Amino acid sequence: MAKSISFEEWHYIGVDVGTSSVRAALVTWDGRVKTTAEEPIQIWEPHPDHYVQSSSDIWNKCCICVRKVTQDIKSDQVRGIGFDATCSLVVLDQSFQPVAVNEDGVSERNVVMWMDHRATEQAARITALGHRVLQRVGGVMSPEMQPPKLLWLKENLWESCWKKAAHFLDLPDFLSWKATGSLARSLCTVVCKWTYCPPQGWDDTFWTAIGLEDLVENRHSKIGEQTCCPGNPVGEGLTQEAAEELGLNKGTAVGASLIDAHAGGLGVIGADVKGFNLPCENQPITSRMAIICGTSSCHMAVNQQPLFVPGVWGPYLSAMVPGLWLNEGGQSATGRLIDHVVKGHAAFPQLKELSEKGGENIYTVLNRHLHSMAKDLMQLDQLTTNLHVWPDFHGNRSPLADQTLKGMIVGLTLSQTLNNLALLYLATMQALALGTRHILDGMRKTGHDISTLFLCGGLSKNSVFVQIHANVTGLPVVLPAEREAVLVGAAILGARASLDYSSIQEAMEKMTKIGKVVQPNLDQESFYRRKYEVFLHLFGHQREYVALMRD
Repeated sequence: MAKSISFEEWHYIGVDVGTSSVRAALVTWDGRVKTTAEEPIQIWEPHPDHYVQSSSDIWNKCCICVRKVTQDIKSDQVRGIGFDATCSLVVLDQSFQPVAVNEDGVSERNVVMWMDHRATEQAARITALGHRVLQRVGGVMSPEMQPPKLLWLKENLWESCWKKAAHFLDLPDFLSWKATGSLARSLCTVVCKWTYCPPQGWDDTFWTAIGLEDLVENRHSKIGEQTCCPGNPVGEGLTQEAAEELGLNKGTAVGASLIDAHAGGLGVIGADVKGFNLPCENQPITSRMAIICGTSSCHMAVNQQPLFVPGVWGPYLSAMVPGLWLNEGGQSATGRLIDHVVKGHAAFPQLKELSEKGGENIYTVLNRHLHSMAKDLMQLDQLTTNLHVWPDFHGNRSPLADQTLKGMIVGLTLSQTLNNLALLYLATMQALALGTRHILDGMRKTGHDISTLFLCGGLSKNSVFVQIHANVTGLPVVLPAEREAVLVGAAILGARASLDYSSIQEAMEKMTKIGKVVQPNLDQESFYRRKYEVFLHLFGHQREYVALMRD
């Protein structure tokens, strides 16, 4: 595209497909979000632990959102577009039509969602094989990765799905294919969720060992052979059909996509920190950890060298920042867990009434209530001295990598008051922060030197959640100037693909900025040291109880 407009008029579009909605943002050349749009996407739960979506529904909502955010600018001002999405599995036939992924046979429902845990048994069998590729996923295959989901489809839906399927794509790659017609996969998706390892590529012995040898056929045509680094231009840009659907120009640059959490990492981790008196100033990007906290949470840290962390995914080369090795920790349920705990409490109707009367979010009300319960802000943390939560209601992703673990609460009383609800809410947030500390400990033991946390996502907008993370870890927490950091990260992909920036690193530094720094309250160090000891005891006790009942 000829540069007929000044760079001050350059814009990039970031599209983020989350668990329950599609969002898009129009982002300026220097990283300012001008406008956003959001559309809901449908989720079906045909069976317990089965969560499915429609790729057609998702793409349609992407088009609606992009048209909304670009309605007030000229199409030639849009220099590039980037997509991110959850690491869900899309199934298409030879004609690129959707294939049903459940017994109901509804072909439009062709996406196995990231949080679908139907393949837990298949994941355990793959882990038991001990294949060498497992070294890069913390030694344990998660049911949230694609190999066990693929194996489940083959074993349970042979006639209705497996025999018809010709293309298996991660949702981010599906979106770049819809936009460009190119089946090139992003290294982010295939490395993080499919066991691909550059530069060697696919390990055919793995697919054969787990019973999916048919995926090796025809040069891996069903799972992809061509890959590219995040942000690299895909194909020749938007096809005519996609351009018309999105309301953009044919040939607009499309960046190789990212998993949604990794887009959040791009949207925060590379910011210029000069003048903020942070320990990571004048240190490489490897001294930072990005935490993308929403429905679930991901903990992203990069390194110049491959570091193997037990129970933590990676090391993954060029999966987020090209040229650097990524380790990815995570928690399967964070925002979802907080919602579950709060909305299931007997006092929730009272909380909801207060929220509606004041026109405030329920968590704003709860945070204010916690402040009123504490004698002063210095004592808020210690309201839960005798109340402890183990947060793995949906299994442990990191660093234990144990999907069989369950949630635990110690210190319950017969109280059903709003005070009790607030305490349980506080203890849950503390447990999630202690889980972050647990992941940090594992990374540090194997060579990571992390001194600063960079948070984004929905939970980063909760001031108490953020302060607790700083207090529990003893590290400063950086919040981005643009709170929609995931969308900025997606837009960075489009900016890099347009070649307006020479690298992802340059685009990150120019397009991401610090909004606020939250320092830890070091007076709480002793309290959280003891709280962390209790936290570590809880999962040990749970395993003891399981062993006792097994006997």
